[in-house]
Amino acid sequence: MRTSAGKTLVLGLGNILMGDEGVGVHVLREVEKRALPEGVECLDGGTGGLVLLEPLQNAGRIVMIDAAADGNAVGTVTRIRPRFSKDYPPTITSHDFGIKDLLDAFYILGGDCDVVLYAIAIDPHQPISLDLSPAVAKAADETVERIVAELETFARTGTFEPVDEACGAR
Repeated sequence: MRTSAGKTLVLGLGNILMGDEGVGVHVLREVEKRALPEGVECLDGGTGGLVLLEPLQNAGRIVMIDAAADGNAVGTVTRIRPRFSKDYPPTITSHDFGIKDLLDAFYILGGDCDVVLYAIAIDPHQPISLDLSPAVAKAADETVERIVAELETFARTGTFEPVDEACGAR
């Protein structure tokens, strides 16, 4: 599928003060350290909010990373293309404005570009920590590799081809 023109926005979401809940930001920080193709912009969305609508609206393609309490084994990475309410995995609620709400607002306001969400399953009942658990840290490393590869493929081909939707338990 060909995507709309413009930059690719990589958006990491989560609260890094809450351990695994901050995995999206941890992944983003590692992606930023890589040599990325032209036209890729990385943004630490933290706990988000409506302030993130403008960067979403200015992107031609969006790759989001967030923690999910989706019932999968801790460390399971799921890559989805959410468009409707039923498409969103349950996420953790420490965000000011949840990812589902953010993307719903984006689409309601006319947003029409490829959106990919990497949802990493976590245990929602974990102690407060600045560190990721071993299973989520491993999943984060693998997610970084998948995102970088996806960005490079898109830069080379100009097309977005879905790949393995479920990365499996980590």
